[in-house]
Amino acid sequence: MAVMIRMSRAGAKKQPHYRIVVADKRSPRDGKFIEKLGTYDPRLKSDDPKRVNLNLERIKHWMSLGAVPSDRVARFLGAAGAAPMPKQRVRPQKSLPKTKAQERIKTNEAKAKAAADAKAKAAEAPAS
Repeated sequence: MAVMIRMSRAGAKKQPHYRIVVADKRSPRDGKFIEKLGTYDPRLKSDDPKRVNLNLERIKHWMSLGAVPSDRVARFLGAAGAAPMPKQRVRPQKSLPKTKAQERIKTNEAKAKAAADAKAKAAEAPAS
């Protein structure tokens, strides 16, 4: 049986709250699960300690039995120090800024560099 550590959604409409559970890979997202291992509340601030609660002892137990964490849960485990932090995926080309925005960014960088050079030259001139 393929077992995963993943999130199961709970909470009302527009008020998500997730359980971190061990479930059969074939079961539906909010369906039957084997054991609840923690919670995740995305509505809390990112520095709030109650945002992610993990039972690391049970997670390590299930991982030793072959359970594989989902991408999001693997990031939680990496942040908690229970597992190595997974690599971030490469941004797809679709999500890059469009051509006009890229040109605007380049011109702004060039202007900023020119201003910094001018400021550096102005600082050197009186010293001589």
